[in-house]
Amino acid sequence: MKMLFLSVALLTTSIWLHAADPEGFALWKGAAVKASGEELAGKIDDQNFALKQLATYENHLIGIAHRAGDGSAELHETQTDILIVESGEATLVVGGTMVKPKTVKPHEVRGSSIEGGENKPLGPGDIIHIPAKVPHQLKIETGKSFTYLVIKVDSK
Repeated sequence: MKMLFLSVALLTTSIWLHAADPEGFALWKGAAVKASGEELAGKIDDQNFALKQLATYENHLIGIAHRAGDGSAELHETQTDILIVESGEATLVVGGTMVKPKTVKPHEVRGSSIEGGENKPLGPGDIIHIPAKVPHQLKIETGKSFTYLVIKVDSK
């Protein structure tokens, strides 16, 4: 009888400890993030860019991006960008004035380049916060690539 009681107690505790994750919780392990960057290298588009969207929530989305060349200058009117560099090196041009701005979809502006911006060298482990309405552009040296997590947060 003691053995039966002990077995039931252990089983109940085991089930309780492995309860379902809270709604909205997500975990992406480092190895999976690294593998995603390698996977995206084979999916680069004509803009030298590939994105794997991981999740979308009420006020933000999370994805892994991979670049094999310079990106367009961009400005998000209603979203803040948070970048976490996984691998590679790039130069972030931030601030200044966008050259030839064009609205490509609601609240998204693209341009050919940025004049008067500040150059910020980026490498693995760097974390970047780019507020809404700030022009920015990633530049990647020819023959190199750059993988990063991106979190886009809707502004108030």
